[in-house]
Amino acid sequence: MKTIINTTNAPAPIGPYSQAVAVNGLLFISGQIPMNPATGEIVTTGITDEAKMVMENLKAILTEAGSSFDTVIKSTIFLTDMQTFAQVNEVYGSYFTTDFPARETVQVSALPKGVNVEISVIALKD
Repeated sequence: MKTIINTTNAPAPIGPYSQAVAVNGLLFISGQIPMNPATGEIVTTGITDEAKMVMENLKAILTEAGSSFDTVIKSTIFLTDMQTFAQVNEVYGSYFTTDFPARETVQVSALPKGVNVEISVIALKD
């Protein structure tokens, strides 16, 4: 049985998908971009602020699902410029304490809404 997870504390989907889906003890969170859920505006004040907004959006969905960053087992980071990796990695790393998830980071030619970073995660769901 799958359960759809949605929260107003993260941006509403901009297409035909859910913020997250829980199934068989796993939580699949769709890629999050640096969109402020309160205003609908894209954060454009620099890659560090963008990465922080993305992580806060992920945190809101994890919280709604009754999970946390401690349960994340896999993440994927999409960047439009690999030169920003160090700044994004620093922000990303500040949300995890131990037992870091598996991860890949890839550079892509473009992301939705012209953003510079998008992150998706898979977490355990009790």
